[in-house]
Amino acid sequence: MNTDHKKRFVPTDEIYLLNHSVGRPPVNTAEIWSDAFLAPWREQGEDVWPCWLSGISNFKEALARLFSGEAKDFCPQVNLSSALTKILQSLPMDTARDTIVYSEEDFPSIAFVLQQAQRVGYRLRAIAGGQDSTDAAHWRSSFDERTAIVLLTHVHSNTGRQVPVEAITRAAREQGIVSIVDIAQSAGCIPIDLRAWSADFVIGSCVKWLCGGPGAGFLWVTPEKQASSEPLDVGWFSHENPFEFDSNNFRYAQDADRFWGGTPSVQPFVVAANSIQTICDIGVENIRRHNLSLTQRLIGALPTGNLVTPVEPDHRGGTLVVRFEEDSLGAVTDRLEAHKVLFDVRPTGIRLSPHIYNDEAEIDITAGCLGS
Repeated sequence: MNTDHKKRFVPTDEIYLLNHSVGRPPVNTAEIWSDAFLAPWREQGEDVWPCWLSGISNFKEALARLFSGEAKDFCPQVNLSSALTKILQSLPMDTARDTIVYSEEDFPSIAFVLQQAQRVGYRLRAIAGGQDSTDAAHWRSSFDERTAIVLLTHVHSNTGRQVPVEAITRAAREQGIVSIVDIAQSAGCIPIDLRAWSADFVIGSCVKWLCGGPGAGFLWVTPEKQASSEPLDVGWFSHENPFEFDSNNFRYAQDADRFWGGTPSVQPFVVAANSIQTICDIGVENIRRHNLSLTQRLIGALPTGNLVTPVEPDHRGGTLVVRFEEDSLGAVTDRLEAHKVLFDVRPTGIRLSPHIYNDEAEIDITAGCLGS
């Protein structure tokens, strides 16, 4: 590991392996927050909005750099569930194609939104949790003439499985199925080139591997879908010209901003823009290489049969999920806590996620706690 990379993030005395939940902030986060948010507010009075909106533009530019896209195709969002709701409300409803395909492994917020979609006529078809979501054939076999939308989680938070997005979105497009991809657990950890996918929409957040804190979600939409989508949840920043101030003449923004809404938050986005640029400067390819090296080191030390996450690098994200029987789980978590390893436990197992600021010595300590 390049120790200079580690120095770019706020240090901690613990072994921090909670990056699937909240990433560590860059060391200059407080300075950026003060310079880009507080200082303009304090010093510029009523002229503060141009400065603040410039900060949000920086957020969109940072996303474009990260994902090889264009800033105009990104729209800031509060969180993923809000973004997904806006997308579903924006699409024309076809009673002949009314089915949404998703996975039972999706994060609960996603499932909750989809359940509400049934109120407006959608039907749900789930890929069972026991099926291998890393196999594109399982997804393709679930498509039929009634399938309207497929929702994909790039990396599942409860297993660490990586879904083959490119193959599935390509198959969906060939059949006229709208595809939506959740990248909350992969953004900043796995290199993503949106130009290589056939996705129509992508939703994500910055709180995890992007180290940007909560509140800075985002939505990406292809220019084709921008033109045909008509969001219902709108506000003055969804307008083609937000400062026109004509209540009788609403026109959708000509880019992804049509999915925005009313007066936006500013703080989360100026903070996250800096974090994303930090991740880009380090290089997601370098982060991925480092993560795979550390997780493979940990896999090699695990007792046989304990790993929930796939062993194959192309089938897993950045998180390892390790399962223990109930009678031994308490002893394992006690050892981890005694060695100041920060982790969490879900019904599927213990979750451990090394980032660029973790090192081999920390992984060896963690492995000792798991394998004793």
